[in-house]
Amino acid sequence: MNDQANSVDERYATTPATLTSWSRQDTTWMLGLFGTAIGAGTLFLPINAGLGGFWPLVILAVLAFPMTFFAHRGLTRFVLSGRDGSDITDVVEEHFGLKAGALITLLYFFAIFPILLIYSVALTNTVSSFMEHQLHILPPPRAVLAFVLILGLLAVVRCGEQVIVKAMSLMVYPFIVALLFLAVYLVPHWTGGILSTANEVPAPSALLNTLWLAIPVMVFSFNHSPIISAFAVDQKRQYGAHADERSSQILSRAHLLMVAMVLFFVFSCVLTLSPAQLAEAKAQNLSILSYLANHFDNPTIAFAAPLIAFVAIAKSFLGHYIGASEGLKGLVLKTGRRPAAKSLDRLTAAFMLIVCWLVATLNPSILGMIETLGGPVIASILFLMPMYAIRKVPAMAKYRGQASNVFVTAVGLVAITALIYSLLS
Repeated sequence: MNDQANSVDERYATTPATLTSWSRQDTTWMLGLFGTAIGAGTLFLPINAGLGGFWPLVILAVLAFPMTFFAHRGLTRFVLSGRDGSDITDVVEEHFGLKAGALITLLYFFAIFPILLIYSVALTNTVSSFMEHQLHILPPPRAVLAFVLILGLLAVVRCGEQVIVKAMSLMVYPFIVALLFLAVYLVPHWTGGILSTANEVPAPSALLNTLWLAIPVMVFSFNHSPIISAFAVDQKRQYGAHADERSSQILSRAHLLMVAMVLFFVFSCVLTLSPAQLAEAKAQNLSILSYLANHFDNPTIAFAAPLIAFVAIAKSFLGHYIGASEGLKGLVLKTGRRPAAKSLDRLTAAFMLIVCWLVATLNPSILGMIETLGGPVIASILFLMPMYAIRKVPAMAKYRGQASNVFVTAVGLVAITALIYSLLS
């Protein structure tokens, strides 16, 4: 299989594709990016974004596309600026030196890996609850269930990166249909919901404070930085000198799809539920699907909700695994050890299986805090590092002077300061 992959790489290296036509591979990557970004976090977004009131939500909706597109395009360009075949950890080392490369690789791993652990717990909880409440089957012991579920996802991982992306792109279709179904199903039940706060124009200071604390929610609900490195490497292999242009096209289409889909879902939810009901859902620590299932007492939604959650979590798990494994392999290689590629893949998979299984079995409540701690690191890597590189790295000098750079830097600083404030308050 490696020989076959190498021959494919050599073919792309010698005869890069052109931009004359949109390929099936481009569509696969577009849906893969969508699949990584739109997952379990989307199911909590209507609650978190809607609690701020009507006008902050409208402003966040306007900012959603530029926040998502410009940030991920900057990170993609950063990876593309490195040598052929270099992933994000190699590019950091190439541009900033060995010490910075090791530090960023460490931060990159610890920003993504805790999210993988959270998905392991969420997946186990979702399936266990579904078996118990919808199927009326006594679920197996938690340790057994967690092991089977994680092993099943890692079996997909072992098939290779392209299989992961294809699996995620296939899982996107039922998820899109499910989100659309729920959003449309709610239309007859719109009561105005959040519109009740439309007449209450908040004071500028209160509005800015609400936006300051809400922007991180939007940023990380659309975050798919873990898969950007693999995406950029593949684009460079396929399109060579045209990689920047084609990757921007793929990113823009993926982001238009995810922003349109998610915002329709969010507005449909917040027009159905009152601010008090959104606050109740948050207090009960429920996803919007679970709250809606209880709210309507509808058997269809009660049965479909955990299935949708399973698909959302599973595909986000696969997307984040790419980034987490990339970071772990980078850490191993930066210790000076050079194990064979197959051995490193097996060691990485074994480590992921054991740790994810243990955490999913133990089900610790501290995971939410770990995810929050990883937030500032993700914002630093996604927003600030590429903008710093544009200022300092000659290979990225051509991107200087763009207004989007100022916008991305500002959003990154807002996200980081808000997250730190949330931790300290």
